[in-house]
Amino acid sequence: MVNFRDRLFTPLDDLEIEDYPGYAGRRRKAALTLTMLWAGTIGLHLVSWGSWFVMGLMVMLTTHALRVLLASSAAAPTPRPSMQLGVKEATLASYDTWATWPYVSLLVAAKNEEAVVDKLVAALCQLDYPTNRYDVWIIDDNSTDRTPQRLKKLTAKYPQLRILRRSPGATGGKSGALNQVWPDTLGGIIGVFDADARVPKDLLRHVVPMFDVDGVGAVQVQKAVVNRAKNLCTRGQQAEMALDSYFQQQRISVGGIGELRGNGQFVRRAALAQCGGWNEETITDDLDLTLRLHLSGWSIQFLLHPAVGEEGVERPLALWHQRNRWAEGGYQRYLDYWRLIAQGRLSPAKTLDMVAFWTIQYGLPAIAFPDFVMALLRHRLPLFLPVSGLAVTLSMMGMFCGLRRTRPQALWATGLQTLWGNIYMLHWLLVISTMTLRLSVRPKRLRWVKTTHVGGEDELQADMS
Repeated sequence: MVNFRDRLFTPLDDLEIEDYPGYAGRRRKAALTLTMLWAGTIGLHLVSWGSWFVMGLMVMLTTHALRVLLASSAAAPTPRPSMQLGVKEATLASYDTWATWPYVSLLVAAKNEEAVVDKLVAALCQLDYPTNRYDVWIIDDNSTDRTPQRLKKLTAKYPQLRILRRSPGATGGKSGALNQVWPDTLGGIIGVFDADARVPKDLLRHVVPMFDVDGVGAVQVQKAVVNRAKNLCTRGQQAEMALDSYFQQQRISVGGIGELRGNGQFVRRAALAQCGGWNEETITDDLDLTLRLHLSGWSIQFLLHPAVGEEGVERPLALWHQRNRWAEGGYQRYLDYWRLIAQGRLSPAKTLDMVAFWTIQYGLPAIAFPDFVMALLRHRLPLFLPVSGLAVTLSMMGMFCGLRRTRPQALWATGLQTLWGNIYMLHWLLVISTMTLRLSVRPKRLRWVKTTHVGGEDELQADMS
């Protein structure tokens, strides 16, 4: 008889599941899901026990929310000691000690990144980690600006820098670029950064010890917005990052789902190999890999400090396009892997956590329209109003606590930023509701869209140190 742990660690490629790995029928599955959500919402308005169903849902969600809010997050392990000498001046004894440090390969997929590539490469190649124990790979995804010329000059300066230029016909977007390189790397741990990343010098010394625990398949580092002071849009994104950091830590503490966020993600080589690398059939490689890792029995941990910085988008239209891509990719993974989830590939704690947060993140916005229409027609309050109230309460509390953890400041300042952050977060209601409808009715051609990076001075030096 196959036990639960053996079933968890069955390689995904050995599973005979329809729609995998082809990911066919997303529009059909999205339409069926939306139809069931809308029909169920309308039906609950029409039956006498509809409010009792919502109350039962509230009890389940509130119980889980209290567990998450009251959980004590685990302390980060002791970081590796700082190097007192550079490699050239090191003694033979130092070399012997460093030889036991895990080898790390750092990957960046870059396309038309001349504005930021010099600063990125300089940061990655001067980390406080033995230079003979890590290498840096920049995948030039057929850039048409001066990125290739800049990278060529940088290779002469940094011996651990490797450059691979993809051909014009290369496919797969960022996932394809990463898949083209990672099998040739040496690292037992593989880190991935965006081209606009601001990488703290001591980051690897903090990340590497987290992989000393068996079963840890990946680690996500806290992300911070380096241009947060630019405008209200970027300030909202910084509050959003704080909210995400808080719930990442709390959910992991109760045995729930930790998630990857692309920039500043580190994956154990064995775990990545078991998952078959990055999925080239999705527009959000990080969110897809998150679920694949959990379905394969690995856990994902979260590192709060130090943070990896990145540029927040500064214009509402750019924010709209970026958030739609994130929302669609996150939603697609449930459509792709629902059979595996239904078969009990996840532990009970992870399943409960995933269902609870899916309900709030995707389910609630998707049913907002029929719930509101039925409330108007029947002259009553929306049936799912208590669940909406719970979602807002969780957002307010999580954002406040997250800001206190990531940005030491006066309580009144944290309160004001929390208030604005939650007003800003309302855009997700429109993003999710329109995305679920669009995905159900429009044929979608897989298309990767890069975010434009402009460089500029960091505004988070204090937070990232």
